[in-house]
Amino acid sequence: MPAPTNTRFAVAVHVLVYLAAVAEAGRTAPVGSEELAASTKVNAVHVRTVLGPLREAGLVRSRPGARGGWELAVAAESLPLSRVWRLLQGDDPVLGLHGPAPECPVGRGVQASLERLDAEVADAVEARLAGVTVAALAAGIDLAATTR
Repeated sequence: MPAPTNTRFAVAVHVLVYLAAVAEAGRTAPVGSEELAASTKVNAVHVRTVLGPLREAGLVRSRPGARGGWELAVAAESLPLSRVWRLLQGDDPVLGLHGPAPECPVGRGVQASLERLDAEVADAVEARLAGVTVAALAAGIDLAATTR
């Protein structure tokens, strides 16, 4: 199976669940980008890039400096994945639409149909994600097991 080209949503959810789990475990210090990068297996710059829109939306906060890092700014129970999806997906097509030749009647017809279908798919994804919170995904994660 080919790897997806856009992993921002998955990385964001991973990081949010990580932040929720460490907070639930009693950690009060923010989590550094390097630690999050090690957990997600992406580089720290990508982690910070993914978290930027979430910070702007007030979902996470960051502290600069040697003891800085990231933490949740909202309760994990009140953070549905649909909010993260919408922030990162924006108006980008879900189906990876292309731009056919405008003079082609088939291209025009197919494109219009695919755009309508893409909007329906995006709505369905968002509706499904609305029923799942970061806290629900973090529930049951045993952080102690990862350090054994």
